[in-house]
Amino acid sequence: MAWDKAGCRCTTLNNPVPFRRRCYCVAMKDLVEKFQSLFQLHQDTLPWQPSPAQLQQLGELYIGICAGNQRLNLTRITTPEDFWEKHLWDSLAAIAPDLNLSITTKLIDVGTGGGFPAFPLAIAFPDWQITLLDSTRKKINFLNELSQQLQFTAHGIAERAEAIGHHPDHRAQYDLVTIRAVGKAAICSEYALPLLKVGGLAILYRGQWTPADTELLAPAIAQCGGTIEAIRTFTTPLTHSQRTCLYLRKTQPTNDQFPRPVGIPKQSPLASV
Repeated sequence: MAWDKAGCRCTTLNNPVPFRRRCYCVAMKDLVEKFQSLFQLHQDTLPWQPSPAQLQQLGELYIGICAGNQRLNLTRITTPEDFWEKHLWDSLAAIAPDLNLSITTKLIDVGTGGGFPAFPLAIAFPDWQITLLDSTRKKINFLNELSQQLQFTAHGIAERAEAIGHHPDHRAQYDLVTIRAVGKAAICSEYALPLLKVGGLAILYRGQWTPADTELLAPAIAQCGGTIEAIRTFTTPLTHSQRTCLYLRKTQPTNDQFPRPVGIPKQSPLASV
């Protein structure tokens, strides 16, 4: 199996590209142009702009996720515009330059689902060491296959966050933890903070958020050795929805009791938000 210069996957080097593959090439070209147009049109809302090679990778990621969706429940978001806004833009908007993240940042994406925000970040920051964590083995097996095909420096682990948070290879080993669409913010905090080195940063991707929510969450974060460093609100560029990112800084080692055993953080969260 080989790739031709247009990006088609050919069954052999001698056979012509099948019709369905020619359609794929046209779709890929249109897709890359669509993504490029969206990035350029909304460049003032993002801290990063892709190179031509990275645009190609983003297109291949879209194709790969849509293909995987035929056998796994990875995402309900499948149109190019929705995919760009709700997966690509949403993943990247949180990583502002003033976070001062190292070029060799070690990241774990907790509850990665379909690989977001991990895969867009792997494209934007190819020198980062990225781990994808999800409890569903079939998803992780697929994401590992896709990562290898797209030549990402990212690998997946099928495990529960409560368990990996106590594993010596992962506890207090990461500079950055991302966690999106997993559960209440208190649950996310209990999963994320034990994985961070002291001084590390967790980014919790949220929707609507209020000052009252912050007051309720702060004591729970303190129990796990962290503090709320910043809260940033974004408006999505296409649907004009509100997105909020909570930035949690780990200030001291997490008490050994956290995360609590499997299922307990969800059954009895440290806060009501």
